[in-house]
Amino acid sequence: MLMSYVLVLGGLTLLAVGGEALIRGAVALAERLSISPVFIGLTVVALGTSAPELTVAINASLAGTPDIAVGSVIGSNISNIFLVLAVTALIQPIVCEPRMVFRDGMFLVAISFGVAMIALTGLISVVQGGSMLVLLVLYLAYSYWSEVVGKAPSAERREAEVHEYEGIPPKFMYAIPAVLAGLVGVIFGADFLVQGASEIARAAGVSEAVIGLSLVAVGTSLPELAVSALAAFRGHAGVAVGNVIGSNISNLLLILGTTAVLGGAPVAEQIARYDVWIMVAATAVMVPVMVSGLKISRTEGVAFLTAYILYIVSLYTGVPDMIMSVLYA
Repeated sequence: MLMSYVLVLGGLTLLAVGGEALIRGAVALAERLSISPVFIGLTVVALGTSAPELTVAINASLAGTPDIAVGSVIGSNISNIFLVLAVTALIQPIVCEPRMVFRDGMFLVAISFGVAMIALTGLISVVQGGSMLVLLVLYLAYSYWSEVVGKAPSAERREAEVHEYEGIPPKFMYAIPAVLAGLVGVIFGADFLVQGASEIARAAGVSEAVIGLSLVAVGTSLPELAVSALAAFRGHAGVAVGNVIGSNISNLLLILGTTAVLGGAPVAEQIARYDVWIMVAATAVMVPVMVSGLKISRTEGVAFLTAYILYIVSLYTGVPDMIMSVLYA
């Protein structure tokens, strides 16, 4: 068991450090190649923040532990909202310009509900996974067109997000080693985390779904947490909202889509009937607040954090089973 915890701790560390190095190095490399900030924000930042989740999901799927793969995605989306935004709001209340997040926020609500409905079938098929990837490409293409050609307000948000990931000099001698080191970190970190988490689940008698939804999910959300907290300390707490929305969209379409394309992604009954709806509820709470121009105050940050703690406690105390036995008897 000790070795399992060492693997988990090492995996979490490598994912956090590797994910950060990967994104910052990729941003520096893109800037060196004179790629527009909007395109960097849409691709490097939005998709790069999901690199830990993607590597974990692929490793878990190939290792025959699909519950960890799917659970880590759903759990990461929940932690991004209730944990990352909560910590950010406690540092500095989050105020975000509604026009900068309306389109992406509404899109996130729609795909969250869509994924929840698919999950009820118990399987995300290869065809559905492929459709998710196509939808992601169409979304990115439309977003880029609307922000570059149509001058959509969200373009300002992309540039602000890119700025938060700057730090590595945009020279090949710095950027390329950072990208390579980051890739190595997330690949090995994912392998260690999945292996250690699986062993802990078996030894503790806890389902792999619960481990994926909690321990693994929090670990893969560390890059978003670090960047959002740093942005708040700099007085840019609003960046956290765009960061979370972009990451959650990528988690659902890129990671679940890729996992399903590899051979279908079975969805555990608990995830389909409990956790995925917690994710939908969290999204439904966050997005209306942001698009209405309201802010997430420190008090609401405490409420978000309390909700997350209660959710994690529920996973380990059998609450999902009790709820399902009542609702689906």
